Amino acid sequence: MAAKDAFVGLGSNMAEPSAQLAGAVARLAALPKTELVAQSAFYSSKPVGPQDQPDFVNGAVWLRTELPPLELLDQLQAIEQAHGRERVQHWGPRTLDLDLLLYGNETIHSERLTVPHPELASRDFALQPLLDLDPARSLPDGRTLAALRQQCPDNNLRKLEPVARSPFPSG
Repeated sequence: MAAKDAFVGLGSNMAEPSAQLAGAVARLAALPKTELVAQSAFYSSKPVGPQDQPDFVNGAVWLRTELPPLELLDQLQAIEQAHGRERVQHWGPRTLDLDLLLYGNETIHSERLTVPHPELASRDFALQPLLDLDPARSLPDGRTLAALRQQCPDNNLRKLEPVARSPFPSG
């Protein structure tokens, strides 16, 4: 299989969120048949859904991978589990959330995976990191990330100071 460009959104609002994201980036860089092309800045944003939780830290990575989409999804979910992810409340607090936002120029609709991510156009905390990585990127339907970002609701997005990539978190 030829390598595909895959863009993964990262989010956390528990247990040192910036460290969770930095650890996830290290794990993503170590995936089989996958190369880390670039990492975005991290951003702080208000939570989507229940507001009685801490702000999120979000970012994105650009991977070049030979993994098929569902196999990549399995790897993302394994990394979430390694970071103690518990799926208790929809849009609730989490140690780590990894979303496959874009996979090549493909549109995927399956029981387990929808790409492009169905909420991408309404989430500045996903669009801005993607723009950091590839400002000219378009969705498979031709809409540009830049145009989507201009129309996107504001979620109090704030760029954070850089965090060095760390080894995998302990625990």
